[in-house]
Amino acid sequence: MALSHAKPGEVISVRPLGGELAAARTSTLLKTDRLELIRLVVHAGKQIPTHSVAGELIVQCLEGNIRFTAGETVHPLHAGDLLVLPGGTPHAVEAVESSSLLLTILLPAGEPTS
Repeated sequence: MALSHAKPGEVISVRPLGGELAAARTSTLLKTDRLELIRLVVHAGKQIPTHSVAGELIVQCLEGNIRFTAGETVHPLHAGDLLVLPGGTPHAVEAVESSSLLLTILLPAGEPTS
């Protein structure tokens, strides 16, 4: 079954999940040729190993507390914090507490989405 993504012009909620966070999973909210929006859910103590994406990355912490490593720098991110990274920057995530993040990936023209 194909996943349903929002289309440009549709309203998408990125409100904090609150009590629903414990059961939430990561989901792609919108995907086009040049843009991808993902609600990333990382539960307390979990990590996402170092990786990179071709496009610029905007990371907004919606709720919780994470350690976001970009290159050699560790950025503590809390609800309301935003971080912008150039494309190709190696990065990793560690959840200090259960968290949800809004990831916006701006893909270069001609690059396939993940």
